[in-house]
Amino acid sequence: MMLVVTYDVNTETTAGKRRLRRVAKTCMKYGQRVQNSVFECLVTPSERLTLIHELEKIMDVDNDSLRLYNLGSRYSSRIEYRGTQRHLPVDDVMIV
Repeated sequence: MMLVVTYDVNTETTAGKRRLRRVAKTCMKYGQRVQNSVFECLVTPSERLTLIHELEKIMDVDNDSLRLYNLGSRYSSRIEYRGTQRHLPVDDVMIV
């Protein structure tokens, strides 16, 4: 399933800046960054739960915000973009 993760971390403090980096690193384990605070993650149901649990441990619920959009397994027709595409489709073949 495709899960879109967006977050807003209060970075007015050093701890906030650290949380921001930790949230980004955690999201990168499960997907790819498509905008500064937006990740597309192709995950299984159990990976989804693990990701959410990891992010909840990092975030400060009084100052930070986390939004998750479940696009399901037929997500390709639900995603539209305009302008330059800055990422690769997560389910295409990539030759390195």
